Amino acid sequence: MFAAAPGGLFGGSGFSLLLPVLMIGVVYLMMIRPQQKKQKQWAQMLAELKTGDRITTTGGIRGTIISIKDDAMVIRVAPDGIKIEVVKGSIASVTTQEEGR
Repeated sequence: MFAAAPGGLFGGSGFSLLLPVLMIGVVYLMMIRPQQKKQKQWAQMLAELKTGDRITTTGGIRGTIISIKDDAMVIRVAPDGIKIEVVKGSIASVTTQEEGR
């Protein structure tokens, strides 16, 4: 009695093309954009490093920056004051002297 529309319930090809575009938009907003923002903050943190800052590496080593080179830095590790050279890319977080231990 009723004939089905050739496009189906949502208009056929128009909706089937819109769905992947919407999915890409959602993935961008939920995953890619926040990661880019986090990466930008991390790069800014590395650019603002200075002597005397307390840092934590991705390996869990905590120390105070003694000197900074182009791609590495020398840190002093407690309790014996051992000096270690680490790559800037291994810095996970920075705690300045004002923030305390």
